Amino acid sequence: MTQELPEGTVTVLFTDVEGSTDLRQRLGDAKAQELVHTHNTVVRNALKSHGGSEIKHTGDGIMASFPTASGALECAVAIQRGVATHVEEHPDAPLGVYIGLNAGEPIAEEKDLFGTSVDLARRICDRAEPGEILVSDVVAGLAAGKGFVFADQGEASLKGFDRPVRLYEVRWRQDWTILPNGGDEGERP
Repeated sequence: MTQELPEGTVTVLFTDVEGSTDLRQRLGDAKAQELVHTHNTVVRNALKSHGGSEIKHTGDGIMASFPTASGALECAVAIQRGVATHVEEHPDAPLGVYIGLNAGEPIAEEKDLFGTSVDLARRICDRAEPGEILVSDVVAGLAAGKGFVFADQGEASLKGFDRPVRLYEVRWRQDWTILPNGGDEGERP
């Protein structure tokens, strides 16, 4: 895919398929790869619908960029809803996806993005649970007033970063109710 790399402030999104190595061991290469293909289709459809650009495929995930934080968040929600629908329709095909987002001013070079903002987005994705969308405080701040519901997850120490980073979970399921103290009720995936 040929694309022009973004400049300036960019929101970076990473996805990762839950337990892809374990899936290959349990289901075999062909069936596990089918789940990766399902992930790819869900993510790429969401990217098209929400103004995202695929930067690269990471083997069992995708790195993408967005010109706005709200577009990236809408995409992330669409991805998790698409995965949830797939699992509902195919309960025998286990698929879980982690999503992490950060915003900053990455370095664009050779059809790729580099730098601290990208590294942080990757580490946030690594911290997420299946079905979860985790974002940095930067993304939460950029999307303030845009209708997203964030649950403060506190500060987290992330590999390679000297200072803890405040993380927020995006509440995307309709069965979650956010309580006034920032807690939640409802079933978690």
